[in-house]
Amino acid sequence: MGKNNNEYITIGEVMGTQGQNGALRVMVLTEFPERFKRGARFYIEGKLYTITTVRLSKETAIMQIEGIDTAEAAEQLRGKHLEIPLSERKTLPAGRYYHYEVIGLEVFTNTGVLLGRVSEILSTGSNDVYVVKDDGRETLIPAVKDIVKKIDLAQKRITIEVIEGLLN
Repeated sequence: MGKNNNEYITIGEVMGTQGQNGALRVMVLTEFPERFKRGARFYIEGKLYTITTVRLSKETAIMQIEGIDTAEAAEQLRGKHLEIPLSERKTLPAGRYYHYEVIGLEVFTNTGVLLGRVSEILSTGSNDVYVVKDDGRETLIPAVKDIVKKIDLAQKRITIEVIEGLLN
């Protein structure tokens, strides 16, 4: 879900423009859409912006930001990420993790076999799916309690229970 340069996390991505006044159409990439409110601040490529108006739906925010008031100016931001400092991230409940914390972790079976590293996370609606890659081999691991037994951020590893059909 976006890049992690250790200091910032991505909360949205500019998908396009809306109208002639420089409004942005932003895909919401955070579990906390309430971040997108009037007066909220974020960075795009290191420059600080403030939201002046916003209309929020489940996965999209249509917003005006300070200093962007033409469709041409808004178009320059297409494809860019909205970021906040890591220090402003919200604490997740126990047992929940940000995508950037999971990407890159090594995945082992409960018998100690290394399957590879999490290269990306697919959000399917019902649960996330970890894409685990190793030497060109790709394994899809549903992020559910029956399979993912332990995520250890300190050890940078995930332990999974192999169920029938999982590794075929």
